[in-house]
Amino acid sequence: MENKTTPVTLDKVYKAAQVLKPIIRETDMILAPNLREDANVYLKTENLQVTGSFKVRGAYFKISQLSQEEKKNGVIACSAGNHAQGVALAATKSGIKSLICLPDGAPISKVEATKRYGAEVCLVKGVYDDAYNKAIQLKDEKGYSFIHPFNDPDVIAGQGTIGLEIMNQLPNADTVVVPIGGGGLIAGVAYTIKQLNPSCKIYGVQANGAPSMEKSIHDGQIETLEEVQTIADGIKVKTPGNLTYEMVKTYVDEIVTVSDDEIALAILTLLEQQKLIAEGAGAVSVAAVLAGKIPDISGKNVCCLVSGGNIDVTILSRVIERGLKMSGRTANITIALSDKPGQLSGVSSIVASLGGNVTSVNYDSTDLDMNITDCYLKIGIETRDYAHIVAIKKALTENGFVVCDK
Repeated sequence: MENKTTPVTLDKVYKAAQVLKPIIRETDMILAPNLREDANVYLKTENLQVTGSFKVRGAYFKISQLSQEEKKNGVIACSAGNHAQGVALAATKSGIKSLICLPDGAPISKVEATKRYGAEVCLVKGVYDDAYNKAIQLKDEKGYSFIHPFNDPDVIAGQGTIGLEIMNQLPNADTVVVPIGGGGLIAGVAYTIKQLNPSCKIYGVQANGAPSMEKSIHDGQIETLEEVQTIADGIKVKTPGNLTYEMVKTYVDEIVTVSDDEIALAILTLLEQQKLIAEGAGAVSVAAVLAGKIPDISGKNVCCLVSGGNIDVTILSRVIERGLKMSGRTANITIALSDKPGQLSGVSSIVASLGGNVTSVNYDSTDLDMNITDCYLKIGIETRDYAHIVAIKKALTENGFVVCDK
């Protein structure tokens, strides 16, 4: 399935693998039997890569291909976070200076990590695309070499080395599911796998709030989104690259999208069942499989590429909370009560008898639509799943309590 116009070749991907060998980790391929009962789901754990993300592969290979003159002038990049760390580490290991432009909303943990890897950081107001424009301006002013996060043949070839590893670790893979932001990762992985195993299906996944590649492929032309909003900050890209667009169009079978709630559930599932930390962008592949978005995988060998683990710990608790709600593990129930003794005891004993755990209790007797002697009881409970919530509400109703949220 070789495409004559593709500036990436299999030889270049193999060359990248050789260059990267002493720098990166060949990340594990882990069987995750609990994710889907009807399929053999494997995780390609790039969240455990050096710098916590696949990005170091493309960045290091690109920098290795610069001339001595270019290396002397230093490199510049822009990033939502992971590419920044990859470029910073690659530049430092190559003995050259790096300047990284990041959007000012990038997680503090990613900004600090970028500095720790040896880069100078320039925070730019706005999103990734604004940081990109600033980086291009500084590149022209100072003579730096620009390391594009996705739209570059060497960067794509570096990311393509993951495709080689997948084919080596899981040669009988039927389906490979890959996150998409600007498209560099899936372009490299899809191209490489389609050369080695053309029958393997490649699915891309984007967040509902940032579907730039999905929309562009659907409409048959590169399009720029007016705004992007998702917890998956690593794939929050308004415009795909022209090179990655062409490669995705040629080598990717289909693109699907997932919601932030589905991403939160995937992060929680990976954390709880696989003991793996994934950031939002890294978990979208698992989110798509959990949500049944990837067709025809029953009985198949499915590889989910978990692309990064650099989640900001300050939002992790919120993501877990969201994931618990999504999976029916927590619930809020509102009950209309007559304001008299023993009511709370009756409610809590029913919840306890069914194995639920009350975590919060709130009385509201100020609602103007109620009788002056009545109140709303709002309880937060820990539950096993949605069926458990339904059983508790049913038991409360059967015991004469008025459950307001059916």
